[in-house]
Amino acid sequence: MSDESNSKPDIVELAKILDTGDIIGFTRSFVDDLKKGFEHVNLERFPWIEDISKKKWAGIICLGMGGSAAGGDFLAALTNQNGKLPVHIQRDYFVPSWWNESWLVLATSHSGNTEEALSATEIALEAGATVVVISTGGILAGMPEIYSRCYLIPSVGGQPPRSAFGHIFSRQLGLLRHLGVLDMPSKNEDVQMLERLEAACSGFDIINDPSGDLVELASFMESHPIAIVGPTELMPALNRFKNQLNENSARFTRVGIIPEMNHNESVAWGGIGKDRDPSADQQVLLFLTWDGMHKRVSHRIDWMIAHTTTDFAWKMQGEGSTLLEALLHLCIVTDWVSIALALLHGKDPGAIGPISALKDYLNSKN
Repeated sequence: MSDESNSKPDIVELAKILDTGDIIGFTRSFVDDLKKGFEHVNLERFPWIEDISKKKWAGIICLGMGGSAAGGDFLAALTNQNGKLPVHIQRDYFVPSWWNESWLVLATSHSGNTEEALSATEIALEAGATVVVISTGGILAGMPEIYSRCYLIPSVGGQPPRSAFGHIFSRQLGLLRHLGVLDMPSKNEDVQMLERLEAACSGFDIINDPSGDLVELASFMESHPIAIVGPTELMPALNRFKNQLNENSARFTRVGIIPEMNHNESVAWGGIGKDRDPSADQQVLLFLTWDGMHKRVSHRIDWMIAHTTTDFAWKMQGEGSTLLEALLHLCIVTDWVSIALALLHGKDPGAIGPISALKDYLNSKN
């Protein structure tokens, strides 16, 4: 009998061959990126934040796309739970028809040249908006030189936007804290959270633990359709996980939000024979959870786990007593899963050929 372990792909060797853009290295630095971003945004460096904080805003509208827009989703989840103002995310070339200058604009583009963000930001500025730009450079970062009510918080370049989430989100969160939209943490709260997150990032590292649970999970995901489910407040982590699987792993993924999905999608998961989707029992079904879920939502997830027809169901727990820490913890776990799955598929997790090809096509149409 042959040694089954000899037939399994070696994640470490695959990483050496495939990870040409060092996505693994950027993932390892995620927590340090957060730490540096929190430290970067302060009133001494950006005194104009205090002036902006004195205005009575109706809300904050976040402009951006892809990895640059993801932070807006996280901000919205945090403000929905315990914030002073609403946060709206706009992923498009324009601002909503209801928008007016009483809404502070947060325009984020890692490159500074994302055409949708540029278009929407220019529309807002021409209409009298106050805009805070978070970018590494490009056209967007130059707008404060043209518009007096436009301000820049520089970010860190040299890596793909989706891997720069720590740089981007920490600056967005730091801004909202200084504006008073979200509470400023106690002295050691962030320090202790970042220490726990760093331990998690190292513990889940698929190169340090190439035969661990995350690589095993990715091996099941390799040959099965993927569905991820979780509560409303974890939607930012669910959507980011989907996007990381799309971009890093080149895989489709379906997202279900509880309790909403229990009023529609549950029918496709449940029942027998023709009363469920034909692929229901073949899905890898991942439940993202945390300790702060509503009790009724927790019961709904327990029921779904007990009644699912698939043999490939896992629960991924976001650790931490706060929603912020649970979301960031899930980012770490799901990033490592997406990288492991990419490597098992023989894909460079940094390769984004179709996105680059589309941008080249659009540039030819200018």
